[in-house]
Amino acid sequence: MDAVSFVIDSQLKQTSYPLTSLDMCDLRLVDDQRWPWLLIIPRVAHAVELIDISPDLRAQVWLEIDHVGRVMRDQFSPHKLNIAALGNQVRQLHVHCIARFPEDEAWPNPVWGVGESVPYDSELLNSRLNALRDAFS
Repeated sequence: MDAVSFVIDSQLKQTSYPLTSLDMCDLRLVDDQRWPWLLIIPRVAHAVELIDISPDLRAQVWLEIDHVGRVMRDQFSPHKLNIAALGNQVRQLHVHCIARFPEDEAWPNPVWGVGESVPYDSELLNSRLNALRDAFS
């Protein structure tokens, strides 16, 4: 793992809040209160695709994705979890974990490109970050 030269993409930083660090990945909360939405960002410099990292590191990342999904399910009781690594706008390797509900604005379609983002107000942001940090500790 090349963590020394690892830097989180500036667009990911601008559109999300730091949540916690796992052994292999950084977690960030996407700044859109319409969906509980986490970014899982492996700390591997220059990685674009999951296939860009060694099988051993990839296995560790998958375990962390699994852990994040279980925490999201426990915290939010979603109808469905959307877990995806797209990277069409930000090439840096990152995985989305989004809790979805039949009553959400985009259901049953993907969340991308649906309506305007609704940034967190400070009270909900602090509440959500604290609850998730507790769940991951």
